[in-house]
Amino acid sequence: MLSWSPLANFFWDLQYKIYFLLVGIWKRVKNHRISGLRDLKDHQVQPKMIISRKRIDGICSALKLTVPSHTIHGIEGQPLHLSVDYNFNATASEIQIFWLFEKPDSNPKYLLGSVNQTVLPDLEYQHKFTLTPPNASLRINPLHRSDEGNYIVKVNVRGNGIIAASQKIQVAVDVPVTKPTVRTEPSSGVVEYVGNITLNCTVDKGTRVAYQWMKNGKRLHAGPNYTFSSNNATLLIVPAVKEDIGNYSCLVSNPVSAMESEIIAPTIYYGPYGLRVKSDKGLNIGTVFTVDVGEVVLFDCSADSNPPNTYLWIQRDDNITQVIKYGPHLEIVSDKVAQKTIDYMCCAFNNVTGKRDETHFTVVVTSVGLEKLAQKGKSLSSLAVITGISLFLILAMAFLFLLKRYQPHKVIQQKLQSRAEADYRKAQAFSGHESASDDFGIYEFIAFPDLTNGSRVPSQSVPGPDFVAAQDMLSPVYEVIQHIPEQPQQDHQQCI
Repeated sequence: MLSWSPLANFFWDLQYKIYFLLVGIWKRVKNHRISGLRDLKDHQVQPKMIISRKRIDGICSALKLTVPSHTIHGIEGQPLHLSVDYNFNATASEIQIFWLFEKPDSNPKYLLGSVNQTVLPDLEYQHKFTLTPPNASLRINPLHRSDEGNYIVKVNVRGNGIIAASQKIQVAVDVPVTKPTVRTEPSSGVVEYVGNITLNCTVDKGTRVAYQWMKNGKRLHAGPNYTFSSNNATLLIVPAVKEDIGNYSCLVSNPVSAMESEIIAPTIYYGPYGLRVKSDKGLNIGTVFTVDVGEVVLFDCSADSNPPNTYLWIQRDDNITQVIKYGPHLEIVSDKVAQKTIDYMCCAFNNVTGKRDETHFTVVVTSVGLEKLAQKGKSLSSLAVITGISLFLILAMAFLFLLKRYQPHKVIQQKLQSRAEADYRKAQAFSGHESASDDFGIYEFIAFPDLTNGSRVPSQSVPGPDFVAAQDMLSPVYEVIQHIPEQPQQDHQQCI
């Protein structure tokens, strides 16, 4: 903190010593020094501000001095710019800017100052600090850990009178963090509900390091199984359970950097859990598997476990139990089974956790029965059903078309068969001189089989070359005379 009397006297002594060096008028310096000291005796200042009369938080009635932040973090080895702005509403004939450095429990040290455009640095720091008046901002290059502390800036403006204001900036120097490393203890893994896991996060470099633990990409909070050290650098899992398995990482950060460690997955041994038996064939209802005679059925036994389980298969027959195979798979050839119903058991062992589990099931060997038919019926796809319906509709429509097409032929054939045979054997003599009008009509040539002697009416017995005989003697042929031939009138009169 700044004390009033020593710091005020220091500023005023420093101000007028610079005047004396630059201008060489000691009398003027002495007079202004006396008047300045009188003014300082009449006013109090805040611990973090040194300003002129009528000042409120670094702002006086005519001068305003502002900084973007009162705490700035810089990176070691890199330059740091302390930005300062000031403005005033009076005519200035002279502007003074001073920078001082203060560490806890020590007096402020003068760094550099300026009067108008002239800069007067401390020879000890002239290559480290840069000031470009009338800009009051300070550049520190390079920044070291020893440069951490409070920097005080004071601006004096001379016009009709003297107005002044000051601000304090706290500078923190940080070292960027390096990539953290996570180590697991014990590294060989633990058995759930028996052992505990400790994760330690360390960094080689970095200041003001903050630690944060992540699990599967999400922030991990304290819980029944999770405990953190005071600085969060250590995570303790007590006790370790299966649900604690995941990808852990450590995120470290400080005001100037952040890094995340590689993912680490602690080893937790558990199980077996959820033991079950499945088959590739047959119908399964609960713990009963129905298979057909002659089928080769593969059974699979599985359970969630770390490390993987050891499996064995046991067959029970007439109160006699025997181990028939080791491993997760069992193949049964149903046509070699002596009985229709056989009981089996699958056992799973975890050699690390020392736990075991078992499951029982029954295999029923039958011929193709209702169970298998039902299973096959369920496998009929909807596409097959649609195809069958479509085929049925097409066949039905074709049948109706054929029935409608050939139905008149059957009716005529039935009528012809119902006629007497004598109706077809009648003959009529034609002279060839009859009137053509008498020949107009429909002629029907029909060959009807003689049911008694099998004789047929020959097609040649029907006169007339203009008639076309049917190739099939059993089918009727029709020919219509469409017009009457014209006869000369004279021939008709002669006949009269």
